[in-house]
Formats: sequence, C-alpha cells, structure tokens
Amino acid sequence: MRHHGRRGGRHRPAFRAGPWKKAHATFYEGNTRTYGGACDYTDVVGEGYGMNTAALSNALFKDGRVCGACFQIECVDDPQWCKPGQPPLLVTATDLCDNGGWCNPPREHFDIAMPVFDHLAEFKAGIIPVQYRRDLGRPVCRVPCRKRGGIRFTMNGNQWFYEVIVSNVGGAGDIVGVQVKVDKSRLRWTSLDHDWGATWKTGFPLQGKTLSFRVKSSDGRYMTSMHVVPSNWQFGQTFEGRNFKSGGRRRRNFKSGGRRRKGVGQL
Repeated sequence: MRHHGRRGGRHRPAFRAGPWKKAHATFYEGNTRTYGGACDYTDVVGEGYGMNTAALSNALFKDGRVCGACFQIECVDDPQWCKPGQPPLLVTATDLCDNGGWCNPPREHFDIAMPVFDHLAEFKAGIIPVQYRRDLGRPVCRVPCRKRGGIRFTMNGNQWFYEVIVSNVGGAGDIVGVQVKVDKSRLRWTSLDHDWGATWKTGFPLQGKTLSFRVKSSDGRYMTSMHVVPSNWQFGQTFEGRNFKSGGRRRRNFKSGGRRRKGVGQL
C-alpha cells in the first residue's frame, strides 16, 4: 500500500516553544530620549520602539549586538508582588544596565522602563524574579518584533569616517551584519564594522553617492534596500528602506527597494 505524505515528501519540523530562562528585573526612570542611550537610539518612541523597553545587563547586552531584540518577560515565584494572570511583557533591548550590583556579570538582568514595569509587579517590590525568552522554537524563531514602516538608516560621522545607525528592525529585531553598496560602482557589497549599540561604521567614501544597504538579522534572514539613500544626503538624515515581516520564513533571495522616510531630517 502506498502511503501519501505531505506535498513533495517534506515534513516541517514540529513547533517547540523555546525554554524560559531565570533572571531578575528592576525598573528605572527616564524618558523617550534616555531609554535608548547605550544603543544610540535618540528617541525610543520616535524610532518605533515605544516605551516597552529595557536596559540589559552586560551578560545579555553583548556590546550592543542585541540592541533591537525583543524579549518576553514574566514575573514568577513572588506571589507577594507579581501580578497574577498577566500575559508576558514584551520589551525591546534599547539600553545597557551597568550600574553594578544586579547588572554585573554573570547575572542576567533586565532594568525595565518605569512606565511599563507595573505590568509585571508593584513598584514597591523593587526587584522581582522573572523568567524570559527570546526563542520560540527550532529552527531559529525569535520572539517577533512588529514594526511600522521600514528599517531606518541614520547617516552620521564626517567626510573621513561614516557611521550608520540601523533602527526599527522588524522580525528578530537585532542584526549581525550590515553591508553598503555605492551606486554605479564596480565594487561589490562592502561590509561595515560594528561600532557599538546600533551603530555600524566604515571608512569607505560614501558622501555624494547613492547608497544601498543590506542587513542580516540574528535569525539568518537578509533584507536589501536598493538606492535607499540619495546622492545628496546629509549627515544627520534618516532614510527608510524595506523591513522584515514578523515570523516570516528565511529568505533565499534578497529583496530590493526602499524609499526616503518622509518628514525626517536632522535628528
């Protein structure tokens, strides 16, 4: 007897939720311009992250390579302060918690923006035990970061040294690689070096050139924004390209396209 499997004989791996990990959480005061400090986000609300943000301990921050990543957090094992029945709090990594104590290595700790901490527990709790996760299953499936609009590229630096802040990244949220391509150039894609936080740098001459950018997210997907930065760009301007879809499949081919973000000038 012939057995009929799924189309093409391929079986998708069964979904397995990623494990929860133990940590602790506190809260800190600030505003939309300070909650993104160590990641170089100048305004967490204006740049698409909202107030659901957190500063991560050194063990989680990884020199800023995790900037933009999303985490699910739950208050656990503290019936006195945990608010029962609350769904997991979704936060984005936008800052570094380096004030010592609970933030010192090897501790995994979240210093959560004060406006959203009370989703988990009462403020007077001070510090609470939590569980968190980034991965939802295998193959790699991150807690999705849902964003409006495209990936944003902010051009900084000077005529000898260029910095690009990459923000509002959907899907996995954090990126592990950035490449740039100069229009009408014989050179292929040039990789930028990671500087700190969400900032990537290069000494390759970019001024006066039309630029395309390609980013690689931590879940292995790529997104390309062709001709997203016009040749008359100025330092401090932000341009908007294409974005990852949350929970989408890994792309084999690069997508192109992009547009200048309207209403964005000097930051």
